[in-house]
Amino acid sequence: MRQKIVAGNWKMNTSIAQGKELVHGILDRMAEVPQDVKLIVAPPFTHLYPAAAALEGGAVGLAAQNCANHESGAYTGEVSAAMIESVPCQYVILGHSERREYYGETDETLLSKIKLALSHHLIPIFCIGEVLEERESNMHFQVVSSQLREVLCNLSPDDFAKVIVAYEPVWAIGTGKTATSEQAQEMHAFIRSFLAETFRELAENTPILYGGSCKPSNAAELFAQPDVDGGLIGGASLKAEDFIAIAKAFI
Repeated sequence: MRQKIVAGNWKMNTSIAQGKELVHGILDRMAEVPQDVKLIVAPPFTHLYPAAAALEGGAVGLAAQNCANHESGAYTGEVSAAMIESVPCQYVILGHSERREYYGETDETLLSKIKLALSHHLIPIFCIGEVLEERESNMHFQVVSSQLREVLCNLSPDDFAKVIVAYEPVWAIGTGKTATSEQAQEMHAFIRSFLAETFRELAENTPILYGGSCKPSNAAELFAQPDVDGGLIGGASLKAEDFIAIAKAFI
């Protein structure tokens, strides 16, 4: 069976003190989370080391929100996969729509980042998805298949087997809009089918998370879909109570 995952992307929010409080709030409620659900938190870079200390030996995974597309060198302000591995982190979010839109990350850049992340034993949470104009133009399948083809389909089967996919309808991020459970299932099933053309049975075991305004009020309906294996949570991950409530939606 595929892993059930709820990952919280804090984005550029919280101070270190607030981040510690949030981590401890999540840990204090872990008894409420079904044992077959994996929780992951992705704080800002400045919070990773204290978060790792708080989470050491626990059931909650730690992710960075990005990594550089270079191993090391004169790249001021960048954080390498090796640095993230040394924190230690287990996961890294790559290809988030905000990175693509605001920082011009291309498929070529993202492929190099994924390969570096994998070489440093990090599990990529690879984000894909279409903007509103592409959805309204009925190009959403074309856009998503291109993002998959240019990046994940260039991995070896062994490397692909380590990747988590997150589908984020960009028009549903931070807008209050949410894809219906039927729209989410349709796209998740398409993603799995498309990946199976290259990776065959491996695609059946690939976790595909939904990443568009998932919250306690709609998580159960989304997670009930057969190809929705969890969520990449934004705003709702900034409150421990809401984050745990989303994880409990699998019950």
